Amino acid sequence: MVEERIRYLWFKAEGGATWKTLSITADYLLAVATWMALTSSSKVSMAEIEKAANRWAHRKTRKNPTASLEGRRRGFRSVACAWLRFLDRLILPETPPEPYHEVLSGFTESMDKELGLSARTIAVCLWCARRFLKRLVFRGRRLHELCLRDVEEVISWQAKQGYSRRSLRFYIQSLRTFLRYAEQHGWCPVGIGAAIVPPRVYREEKLPSGPSWPDVLRLIASTETNRPKDIRDRAILLLLAIYGLRIDEVRQLQLEDIDWEREQLLIRRSKERRPRTYPLSHTVGEAIVRYLQKVRPRCKDRTLFLRIRAPHRAFTAGGLWPIVGRRLRKLSIAAEHPGPHCLRHACATHLLTMGLSFKEIGDHLGHRSPDSTHIYAKVDLAGLREVANFDLGGLL
Repeated sequence: MVEERIRYLWFKAEGGATWKTLSITADYLLAVATWMALTSSSKVSMAEIEKAANRWAHRKTRKNPTASLEGRRRGFRSVACAWLRFLDRLILPETPPEPYHEVLSGFTESMDKELGLSARTIAVCLWCARRFLKRLVFRGRRLHELCLRDVEEVISWQAKQGYSRRSLRFYIQSLRTFLRYAEQHGWCPVGIGAAIVPPRVYREEKLPSGPSWPDVLRLIASTETNRPKDIRDRAILLLLAIYGLRIDEVRQLQLEDIDWEREQLLIRRSKERRPRTYPLSHTVGEAIVRYLQKVRPRCKDRTLFLRIRAPHRAFTAGGLWPIVGRRLRKLSIAAEHPGPHCLRHACATHLLTMGLSFKEIGDHLGHRSPDSTHIYAKVDLAGLREVANFDLGGLL
């Protein structure tokens, strides 16, 4: 298994693994190949790995005798599973098929091609439909025999899980979208989706939940250090605060999206489904250059922002939350939802106080509808006072 071991070590090295990690992994790979008597065509089950890991951990050794039995067993098992999965030779235990897999697959395609929803919205709607079907099957019911009472009981159970009124409304709206799709294909009785009434959420009933602009500046200033993590996070925070980008728009940025000669930034707006070009701010450009020169790992991945620790990969959907949330809490900056999206609210509010029109703010944030921008009128207290003090005597 020499060739297979070398291929895997190259794979680890390209992912940013250190020399020490590669050395330890190489020792484990030799032990796995030897103690499991692997051949180039071996297919291995989890039970076989567990058995070999137990025998290898109990062996007499003079190398690192203080290591715990479970630690040795865990290291053997971890490397064996990762290596054999890389070689596509790991026999995974059979998992029960997902309820209504084909229905959910068709629903996903319908949301993408027919409704034109964003990838993020599709993922959330699919999660709601999958959770509903699992609960339905758990209660011993089937989609074709569905009745309104079944749906109401599932929604009631969902509400008891601590959902807010707004979250429950989105869950029911997603459920109605799914049930309408199922009705069109004859998989459930007609009219159930239309009969579900989501809770009333009054439009613009809350103020935008972003921190004040001085607090945003204080947040960004906290990254003015030479620590690699602060250098990377500074570039991310500036993009969130100055351009008001959404989470996915930041984490999906590619190296090619920055045109250094023209000083332009290409943003793939998730809701508009088309790229838009913005002028590259000098402050943001400097932060990105510093990150690229001093921090960003050298690897094949073309994603702009990567994890500093190996394996160097792009952030997941929830990976940017700690970058903002932990820093806000550390600085005692209050925000109703202390995540990346609160900086988008702060950006919009700041632009409004600077005198930009709602149309200009909506274009900057990538809003598809002007109604999405109107909520920020509620935070323009100075403008509202001017309206309240306007003398209507000459018009009456």
